[in-house]
Amino acid sequence: MSVDLAGAQWFKSSRSSAGKECVEVAFLDKGLVGVRDSKNPTGPALVFAPGEWDVFAAGIIRGDFNFPA
Repeated sequence: MSVDLAGAQWFKSSRSSAGKECVEVAFLDKGLVGVRDSKNPTGPALVFAPGEWDVFAAGIIRGDFNFPA
């Protein structure tokens, strides 16, 4: 799927610190959600369909990905 991200409004979580381990998220047209590495804003981005984003976000909340606190 090809999505134009040129006009996307990217943001970081309010819980992000000044560290370099951040991702940015953009809510896109048609319910799509973009995710990119904040250190490489011109690099590749993941694009999730609405249902995929819901499953991914639920997995984060459950701790499925073993992110360090």
